[in-house]
Amino acid sequence: AANGFVVLPKRWIVERTIGWLNRCRRLAKDWENLNRKALAFLRLASIRLMVRRLCQPA
Repeated sequence: AANGFVVLPKRWIVERTIGWLNRCRRLAKDWENLNRKALAFLRLASIRLMVRRLCQPA
């Protein structure tokens, strides 16, 4: 076991992705009363993010 702070190898990828998804106002607060609905909005935000990245000129 390591002592003190240890950087996890892929954690920054997760943190960055969560930061991108939090730009969507609907996901910034936990307003949804159904998990199914919250998951749907998370999926929509992910699709929006992917489409914008794919459509950017190189």
